Amino acid sequence: MSRIGKTPIPLKEGVQVNCTDALVEVTGPKGTLHFELPRGIKLEEGENELNVRRSEDTKDLKAKHGLTRSIVANMVYGVSEGYKITLELQGVGYRAESSGQKLKLNIGYSHPVEYELPEEVSVAVQENGQIVLEGCDKQAVGQTAAKIRAIRPPDAYKGKGIRYSGEEVSLKEGKSVG
Repeated sequence: MSRIGKTPIPLKEGVQVNCTDALVEVTGPKGTLHFELPRGIKLEEGENELNVRRSEDTKDLKAKHGLTRSIVANMVYGVSEGYKITLELQGVGYRAESSGQKLKLNIGYSHPVEYELPEEVSVAVQENGQIVLEGCDKQAVGQTAAKIRAIRPPDAYKGKGIRYSGEEVSLKEGKSVG
């Protein structure tokens, strides 16, 4: 049995799970998330915990067992605590501003770049050039952060660009003369 798949998922206070044969709905203080269960995988509710079970020991179900447990555990954590990713702007004159679900970036191009955020992700721009993305869906927050970073990834020679908070960029040596 999968080591990850057989680990029970603890339910925090204020989190409600509604399971049918094919769909899981997790509701908490931060929002509601849905996930369609693979065929042959079931959720069993215990006392303040969830257990993921599979019907057979086929190779396909073994692979989906741990994956399903991780996805549901991320959903439970997301609706109770939420996910947060911080991006940093590195470069002279690089600025960001947000208005509603739009993020406007001045990052060295001849024009400002506007990025439309998905509904489930909220953004806050801080004074020190940091962009904070928050939401209850781990996949949506991570994908949004990756797309924003891809607009201007860190330069290999000067280090200018958009990077994750705490990301270290190894700089290449410039051209040597002589």
